Amino acid sequence: MGITEKIKEIEDQMAKTQKHKGTEHHLGMLKAKLAKLKKEQLGGSAGGGGAAGGFAVKKSGNATVAFIGLPSVGKSTLLSALTGAKSKAAAYAFTTLTCIPGMLQYNGANIQLLDLPGIIAGAKTGRGRGREVLAVARSADLVLLIVDVFDPHYASKLKEELYGIGIRVDENPPDIVVETAVRGGLNVEFTKKQSELDEKTVTGVVNEYGIFNGSVIIRQNATVDELIDVLTANRRYIPSLTVVNKVDLAKASDLKKWDKGFVGVSAQNRENIEQLKEAIFQKLQLIRVYTKTRFKGPDKDEPMMLKRGATIADFCDQVHRDMRSLLKYAQVWGASAKHPGQKVGLSHVIADGDVVQLHKR
Repeated sequence: MGITEKIKEIEDQMAKTQKHKGTEHHLGMLKAKLAKLKKEQLGGSAGGGGAAGGFAVKKSGNATVAFIGLPSVGKSTLLSALTGAKSKAAAYAFTTLTCIPGMLQYNGANIQLLDLPGIIAGAKTGRGRGREVLAVARSADLVLLIVDVFDPHYASKLKEELYGIGIRVDENPPDIVVETAVRGGLNVEFTKKQSELDEKTVTGVVNEYGIFNGSVIIRQNATVDELIDVLTANRRYIPSLTVVNKVDLAKASDLKKWDKGFVGVSAQNRENIEQLKEAIFQKLQLIRVYTKTRFKGPDKDEPMMLKRGATIADFCDQVHRDMRSLLKYAQVWGASAKHPGQKVGLSHVIADGDVVQLHKR
């Protein structure tokens, strides 16, 4: 029996099994076996690995944003509206046959945008070269789910396709720690009450992945799928932003079909493009930090871009690879400082708009 047949057999078993407390262990084991088979089917990449077949793109700029959507939804026109990049656009499907990069310059940040070929249902299994397209999104810092205003449900379908290759959209990594040992058996510890997992299920799933000695610490109310994600160890957790295109063609009643949280644009007419730029910047959680020296004040035209929550240590790493070890202290002016010029150490968290001066030992 081949891998495809084994996968279908397990999926059929899962479909026939009623989900209740008495079948949770059985379903958990089937899910673990299924995840391993799908990883094997995809040549060991199971949602991992880089892009192939001409879609590999070198990352540049302060962050990378991938466009994901159906063919002919307006991705190429949107790229041109945001960046001025020349991506062929036409009113028929499959216009873009490769990955077209562009650079959005906004609030001092250089944001790389990747216009990818449109994907169709079943892309996660390779239909329409979908697996190659989706794989590019694994290296992105943000995924734009671009959908047509007259198809209000396709954003969830795009998320399903991304899920199928190991991208967890708008999720945080599970708070689960798995450590292996040479001997001593397997110790399972729960620090939160569980609604789905128990020691027997956890042990069975972990054993399926060849781990018989060590410890599993579960610090949240977790699911079998989340445990499998940790064991697979190749999942990517990426934020998304839903962009509804062609809103100029829709009535107000059409827009009411959508949940809050989307950005409505008309790429063709350049409507709401500035709002979309700001939404992208905010979703990427970028902050601007300015460098000051004893001899020169901060250059407000050239900020250093960091992620929200970055520390002086992160700032040092961007200045020079040895600066962290050479730092005596830093001075900070701005929102994160208790007073202008406050002396701080490596662990100090900096804020958007801060000015930083580094002092070496």
